[in-house]
Amino acid sequence: MLVLDDISVRIAGRLLLDGASARIPSGARVGLIGRNGIGKTTLFRAIAGEIPIEHGSIVIPSRARIGRLAQEAPGGPERLIDVVLAADTERTELLAEAEIAHDPHRIAEIQTRLADIGAHGAPARAAAILAGLGFDDAAQQRPCTDFSGGWRMRVALAAVLFSEPDLLLLDEPTNYLDLEGTLWLTDHLARYPRCRQARALSRRLHVIRTPACRAPGAQCRNSQEAGG
Repeated sequence: MLVLDDISVRIAGRLLLDGASARIPSGARVGLIGRNGIGKTTLFRAIAGEIPIEHGSIVIPSRARIGRLAQEAPGGPERLIDVVLAADTERTELLAEAEIAHDPHRIAEIQTRLADIGAHGAPARAAAILAGLGFDDAAQQRPCTDFSGGWRMRVALAAVLFSEPDLLLLDEPTNYLDLEGTLWLTDHLARYPRCRQARALSRRLHVIRTPACRAPGAQCRNSQEAGG
């Protein structure tokens, strides 16, 4: 469960969030909407621990993994499929260790853990996510540098979806998607395996739940609206 308890956040002297509270149970899919400057991204940054809160508390399970959509597009010579696969850092580290491990007991532990996290099926899962976001098989084998910034942001989205964090924070994830990609993302999030997810949209700040994503027990109290 994610709990925001009477939090206040001030940026450059401006109070963006004042007394905001919410209780979001595990498995809930929650959307935030609000006009520009009202504090949606600020709230995400506070939840992720990137900025301090002035008052109140944010409670997240101690071992929960938080995933956020990268603000900068990935670049470099890596193939798209490799960029997405690398987002699962545990799988990447285990595969690297498996190449050099000599102790039979440790090798067995590595292989067991790889099986537990579905590591061997990861390439197919990564390819399916990229395909949903508009990259065909040939495109997935091309380097990031072959694509424009907007398309590379789709790769960043694919990477965070592939990593399957316990708490997924998506700040305006449809900015670089066409209608087909947006519909795919909506369907994917409705079936998302195990996490809470939040989206930042536009206009007033509210917590919303669609019928397909409704989760019992979610409670919230809106922050005050900030000017600007």
